[in-house]
Amino acid sequence: MTQPQSILKKYFGYDKFRSQQEEIIEKIVSGRDVLVLMPTGGGKSVCYQVPALMLDGICIVVSPLISLMKDQVDALKANGISAAFLNSSQSFDEQQAILESCYKKEIGLLYVSPEKLIAELGMITQMARPSMFAIDEAHCISSWGHDFRPEYTQLGMLREKFSHVPFVALTATADKVTRRDIAKQLRLKSPEVFISSFDRKNLSLDVRTGIKTKEKLQEIAEFIDRRKDSSGIIYCLSRNNCQDVAEALRNYGINAGFYHAGMKAEQRAKIQDDFINDELQVVCATIAFGMGIDKSNVRWVIHYNLPKNIEGYYQEIGRAGRDGLPSETILYYNYADLTMLNKFAAESSQSEINLEKLKRMQHYAEADHCRRKILLNYFSESLEENCGNCDVCKNPRKHFDATVLVQKALSAIARMGQKEGASMVIDVLRGSRKAEILNAGYDRIKTYGAGSEIGGIDWQRYLMQMLNLGILEMAYDENFALKITQLGNDILFGRRNAELTLLQPLPKPEAKAPQAKRTKVSNPDEELFNRLRTLRSRFAKEEDVPAYAIFSDATLIDMVKEKPLTEQDMLNISGVGEHKFYRYGQVFLNAINSFSEDPSKNQKSDTYRDTLNFFHQGFTPEQIAQKRDLSPTTIYSHIAHLYIQNKIQSLQSYVSENEIMQVKEAFAQTGGQKALKPIYEYLNEQLPYPKIRLALAVLEREMQPI
Repeated sequence: MTQPQSILKKYFGYDKFRSQQEEIIEKIVSGRDVLVLMPTGGGKSVCYQVPALMLDGICIVVSPLISLMKDQVDALKANGISAAFLNSSQSFDEQQAILESCYKKEIGLLYVSPEKLIAELGMITQMARPSMFAIDEAHCISSWGHDFRPEYTQLGMLREKFSHVPFVALTATADKVTRRDIAKQLRLKSPEVFISSFDRKNLSLDVRTGIKTKEKLQEIAEFIDRRKDSSGIIYCLSRNNCQDVAEALRNYGINAGFYHAGMKAEQRAKIQDDFINDELQVVCATIAFGMGIDKSNVRWVIHYNLPKNIEGYYQEIGRAGRDGLPSETILYYNYADLTMLNKFAAESSQSEINLEKLKRMQHYAEADHCRRKILLNYFSESLEENCGNCDVCKNPRKHFDATVLVQKALSAIARMGQKEGASMVIDVLRGSRKAEILNAGYDRIKTYGAGSEIGGIDWQRYLMQMLNLGILEMAYDENFALKITQLGNDILFGRRNAELTLLQPLPKPEAKAPQAKRTKVSNPDEELFNRLRTLRSRFAKEEDVPAYAIFSDATLIDMVKEKPLTEQDMLNISGVGEHKFYRYGQVFLNAINSFSEDPSKNQKSDTYRDTLNFFHQGFTPEQIAQKRDLSPTTIYSHIAHLYIQNKIQSLQSYVSENEIMQVKEAFAQTGGQKALKPIYEYLNEQLPYPKIRLALAVLEREMQPI
């Protein structure tokens, strides 16, 4: 049986597995049922795709969305893996052809929706004899999950019918209750549960409270304007918000579209395709725009409103930075969101649990200590040190004795009979002369105008803190009236003091530079990255696949940093497997080399010169690599190039005469090609790649005319 490590390198281009992946694969291959909780971008797919290539038969992957199936299959095919999907978008003849290919063992992974699989179970499993089942987005099966899908619950019978094959259930987010429910509904047999760290360190976390709509839209537009080359998602609570925000951004000259469940299927598909293919920079969406987005280079996610729960919020921000590169998340939060979401939760079929989940979300949004700690704690994970990458860590909060301020608010609420909502309470505290206040006689209570020195937005933020601290509670069934808790009574009557967080100044929008004065500042690395990205787009359009299915941004950045010169150099780039190299690698190598040889770009000669300087100082290639923050493979390539150019006189301390003769024989026997891998394999993998590279350099210099 092929080893998982060699499959990972050959097809996916990675040298090593991420945490827990290899152990998960071993359990599946040994026949165990497995439940995998791994954050978005954490590498869940590899956990079933690698064993699918190791087992005899077909891995049937149950996936909830057509778009998600297509993206996964496109990515697998780009890696040289045979895969297909079955769904309602295909004709009967197309589906039969796919099943025929499964029967002939020409396909390794078959993606299918739960509805399709259950409806045609006998036919599908007869033609595609399963070696394993992978249930993707498994939280959909749980009534406690935030994406409950009733049709998923029928999948439990599969475990009974196919008792001889392993099942793996995968999800990016599920609390303890949901995890237990997934295992129960799928009838998993004593499953091994793997919970990866939910800490996505590359995501910055930022929450902004109490910003008015106009200022919020301006701030978002300027945020995007400073990130013209990066794409992002803006999540909104309502369909109308999606459309309004997209229209507002288009008025700022931003390429934005909207997406929600009320649109026609073809309209949604067009928006999604344009976004995935980098033809649309921004999508303003409801949570309907979710699981189908397998786009690795989303650089930011903004929540225009407070989300309903932490599970949904975590999964949505997880759509940023799937490639591991630094990405930003911003959550906007105001009192109106809180009242609306309380109403939704209270009227839902599971009001008690939904209200509790909303409180946890509110606690996160109102936090005055490291937000990442709160987020991870929700998923039963602890973080010892503050993260340093959230707004609270970057701007530590200060507290003050707010007893008098809180007593003013509580006194007003009490004197108004605890039957008014926040807006009325704030108007009374600020001394408003609105007709409804005068008609109710609230202008005659003792605390009328007692808080006039505090702005309305700041009062909102203080009341949200008081709700979060348990000083107040909201009676959603009494028109959101504010009620005083026992703790609130203790503070009101002087039995306890109150401490609140000092409000941070609201961010001021930056002055927008006139368009005519904008100048594009670029450096050679940025220019090379953009060239490679253009090349990637060309391949993606020709093959009708998303750009990231060719190479991810992280892989392109690695190419820019390492500047590979040879086949082996390119194969050492993370994310470049054998199939991708033979399909695209030489074209990308040519682009990198032609860029480096451009007389107007002197950085390649600079990088050779820097390596040469360290070499003459007596540093080893490994030491040079460490000093230059490059891989040893790249440094050995530099040394080989410098030797061929007569800048280095001898390589005898790195490669012996005997080793050179071995490479010479292998070179001749493998067809006289400079590719390192055939030589490496001919020599039974006994001579390391760096030595082969240097030996070829010696042979090349020997063949040069004198």
